[in-house]
Amino acid sequence: MTEPFLPSMRRVRLELARDHDHPEGSRTHGYDFIAPLDADGHIVADDWRKQKDRCRVKRFWAGSPDEVGHIVRKRGGKWAFHYDIHGDAEADETGYRLGEHAFKPGEYVSILEHDGVLRTFKVMSVLEVD
Repeated sequence: MTEPFLPSMRRVRLELARDHDHPEGSRTHGYDFIAPLDADGHIVADDWRKQKDRCRVKRFWAGSPDEVGHIVRKRGGKWAFHYDIHGDAEADETGYRLGEHAFKPGEYVSILEHDGVLRTFKVMSVLEVD
């Protein structure tokens, strides 16, 4: 029997914030993911455990194919994006203090990407998931 969807599931879109290569930021570089969020926009670990299979991520990067994977929790409680194509935990992209960040439009988060570069992204939208 399938578990009912949790009311806290949200689709979050992150887009690259201003950086050296993109002084205006970039709408074509970022992430789209689904995760359980509380009313303050924080990831809810208990809900994630119940719905891990629904906690998906898509990395979109202009000029490169999209990468699809899952949100995972690593040792020490760190949240990361694990891509099916890589299969190797060493290639996971770890968010800088993602467990403490509020995913609300206008907020910023940093992600250590698989190329070893820490990049900053802006939360563009947070939408309810059916």
